[in-house]
Amino acid sequence: MPSYNPPLRDMQFLMHEVFKVTESYQQMPKHADVDVDTINAVLEEAGKFAANVTFPLNISGDAEGCTLDKSTHEVTTPKGFKEAYAQFVEGGWPALSCDPEYGGQGLPMALNSALYEMLNSANQAWTMYPGLSHGAYEALHAYGTPEQKKTYLGKLTSGEWTGTMCLTEPHCGTDLGLLRTKAEPQADGTYKITGNKIFISAGEHDFTDNIVHLVLARLPDAPVGSKGISLFVVPKFHVNADGSLGERNPIFCGALEHKMGIHGNATAQINIDGAIGTLVGEPNKGLQAMFVMMNAARLGVGNQSLGLTEVAFQNALAYAKDRLQMRSLSGTKAKDKPADPIIVHPDVRRMLMTAKAYAEGGRALSTFSALLIDTELNHPDEKVRKDSADLVALLTPIVKAFITDNGWISTTACQQVYGGHGFITEWGMEQFVRDNRINMIYEGTNGVQALDLLGRKILGNQGATLKKFGKLIAKLVEEEGVNEKMSEFITPIATLGDQMTKFTTEIGFKGMQNPDEVGSASVDYLRVAGHLVFGYLFARMAQVALREIGNGNSDPFYLAKLQTARFYFAKLFPETASLMRTARAGSKSLMDTDAALA
Repeated sequence: MPSYNPPLRDMQFLMHEVFKVTESYQQMPKHADVDVDTINAVLEEAGKFAANVTFPLNISGDAEGCTLDKSTHEVTTPKGFKEAYAQFVEGGWPALSCDPEYGGQGLPMALNSALYEMLNSANQAWTMYPGLSHGAYEALHAYGTPEQKKTYLGKLTSGEWTGTMCLTEPHCGTDLGLLRTKAEPQADGTYKITGNKIFISAGEHDFTDNIVHLVLARLPDAPVGSKGISLFVVPKFHVNADGSLGERNPIFCGALEHKMGIHGNATAQINIDGAIGTLVGEPNKGLQAMFVMMNAARLGVGNQSLGLTEVAFQNALAYAKDRLQMRSLSGTKAKDKPADPIIVHPDVRRMLMTAKAYAEGGRALSTFSALLIDTELNHPDEKVRKDSADLVALLTPIVKAFITDNGWISTTACQQVYGGHGFITEWGMEQFVRDNRINMIYEGTNGVQALDLLGRKILGNQGATLKKFGKLIAKLVEEEGVNEKMSEFITPIATLGDQMTKFTTEIGFKGMQNPDEVGSASVDYLRVAGHLVFGYLFARMAQVALREIGNGNSDPFYLAKLQTARFYFAKLFPETASLMRTARAGSKSLMDTDAALA
C-alpha cells in the first residue's frame, strides 16, 4: 500500500525563503494581514486533510468507480467520497481563496495552490469534484450578472453546490467553433438549450443537491465559428427567488465514460433537452468568459500532475531503500544483507532524482505563478498588475504542458523503480501512472498549449512578454554573476536566455513564410521555455540554499536542495540543446510525408 506525507517543508521554503510571499502581500491591502504563522497553519491543516481523509480513499475509489442509475440519471460516487466532501465543506476549504463578499475567506491563491497540490497527491479523482467548481466560480465572478452572482456564487464558495464546464461535444474538442448545442431565446429573457456534451468531469454526482453547469451554445443568429459562441449558466435544479431549489432542469447524465484512469471521478456524457439557462456575459462572446474557466483549469491541471509526481516519488524512494537487488558496481554497501538496496544503483538514482527535480521545479513554478496571480488581482500599482498578468499568460501553457509532460516522465520512471511490482495494482504506482495520463490531454492538449505559447503568447507580441521574463533572469545574473559558487546555476540560464532571442526570432521569421514552421517547432519550443523557467527557479532555490549553508545552517534540507539543483542542471536542463536542434529542423520532414502516411 502506498503512503503520502505532505511536503510542508518544501512549501514553506518556497513561500518564506525563496519568494518571501508575506513581503509581497504587505503591499496588497487585501492580504496585508497574512503572516507566516497563518500560512503555516493553513498548510499544516490542509496536509492533514489530504493525508488522513482523501488519500485512504484513492485505491478503493479507483477500484469501485462511479455508478450511473440510467432510470434516474443519478450517479453514485465511490464509498467514502461523499462523506469526505462533507468534511471538506465543513472545514471551509472550498472558500479558502474566494471573495469574502460571497462568504469566502479571501486568502491568497498561493495557499489555495498548495492545498490543491496536496489534494491531488492524495486523490486526484476526488479532488476534481471541488476543483472544477473553481473555474465556474471564476467565470461567474468575472462575467456574471448581479442576479447570477447572488444566486450562485455564495453556494459555490461554500461548496454547498459544485460547478462544471460543459464545453466538449462528440464531434469537436479543442475546435469549439464547430459546436452545435443551440440556445433559443425565451420571452422571459432566459434561453432554452439543447445539445450533447461529452467528457464532462464531475458532470453528475451525489456530493451536493445542485450542480451549476456552465454551457457553451449557439444563438439562432450566431456567426459561424468561434465568434458565434455564447456561455450560459444551466443549473441541475432551477433556483427559486428565495434561493431554494425548484424543479429539475432537463440537463442529464446519459452515460459515464469508461476510462484509463481517474475512475473515482464521474466523467459524464451530458444530454441537454430544452434546459433553461441564463446568458453569462455578452451574446456571441462566450469565449472570453470560457477562457477565464479554461486558464484556471489549465493551472489546476498542472497542479494535478505536480501532486502525482510528488506522491509517486515518495513511494518509489521508500521502495528503493527497502528492495534488495544485486550488489553495487562500486562495491558492497549493505554487508549485513544478501544484496544491496536498489537505491545504490546509478540508474535507479537517475529515475528517483528525475522525479524529485521535476516535483520541486513544478512546485516552485506553481507557487511562483500563484503569487503572480495574487499580484495581478490585488497590487495597488497598475503597472505591476499588468506585468504580473502578462507573466501569468506566458506561464499558463508552460504550467499546463511542461509540468504534465514531466509528470508522465516522472510517474513512469517511479513505476520503473518498482520493476514488476510497479505493474501490480496493490502497490498503487500503476494508478498514479494511469491517473496522470489524462493531464496531458484535457483542457487543451499539450500540443495546443505549445501552439498557444509560441504562436500567441510570444510571436503574437513580438516576444515582449518573453522579454519581461528575461529581465527576471538578467536581474538574478546581475546579483550572482560574480559569485563562483553560483556559476554552475547562473551560467546555464544566462546562456540559454541569450540563445532564446535568436532561437525565437529564427522560428518567427520562418513562420511568416510558412505557418507550419511554427507548428512543427512549437512542442520542442515549449520544453525549451519550460527548462528556462525551471532553470531560473532552481537558481533562485540554490541561491537561498547556498546562503543558508554559508551562514552555518546545518539543516540537511539545504544540502539536499543544492544536490537536486545540480542534478537538474547536469542531467535534465541539457535537453534544451537537442530540442533547439529538432525545432530548427523545420517542417519539411514532418509535412512531406504523404507517402509514409498513405
